[in-house]
Amino acid sequence: MLEKLMIFVEEISMEAALEQLMPKLLQDAEFEIFRFQCKDDLLKNLPARLRAYSSWLPPEWAILVLVDRDNSDCRELKQQLEAVAQQSGLSTKTQGGDRFQVVNRIVIEELEAWFFGDWPAVKQAYPRVQDNIPQKSPFRDPDAIKGGTWEALERVLKKAGYFPTGLNKLQCAREVATHMTPDANRSASFQAFVQAINAARAWE
Repeated sequence: MLEKLMIFVEEISMEAALEQLMPKLLQDAEFEIFRFQCKDDLLKNLPARLRAYSSWLPPEWAILVLVDRDNSDCRELKQQLEAVAQQSGLSTKTQGGDRFQVVNRIVIEELEAWFFGDWPAVKQAYPRVQDNIPQKSPFRDPDAIKGGTWEALERVLKKAGYFPTGLNKLQCAREVATHMTPDANRSASFQAFVQAINAARAWE
């Protein structure tokens, strides 16, 4: 049984969102979030962090590494993360098997894609936004929004009268994640994230 999940994230708004989401997903298991300064900082420090954990990580603990794709090639980024974990001596979910020590997940393309994937949660946080945003062609696939996902969300919220001076990503993350329903999210990258957590929770 999973006892504790340690989560590495690259920025503060993801940390804020996960503080709201993880209790919904983990139930009885504990979690701890480790926030880095940025994506480059996470990737730079990840090898040393994982090598340190490899010597003492309890069998009932796991590590989840979450990074935004941004402009990176998704496959290359995933391969980079997998290589770092394996070189540290830790087993990954991608290697197969029921038990693993590290699972790597890519947010495509940014945290805000997960918000577009659960528009009712955005609507609860910001009631004046349009109901039909998910039906509009630029937003039908939350993971394929062009021109920057957070910028798209900022435009939608500004049009509804929110954040007139610019999107406060931290505030938005807290307010939307509070209302999110994990099983209903339309974002494929969010569902991959949930499936990884469920796989760890299913440990015997």
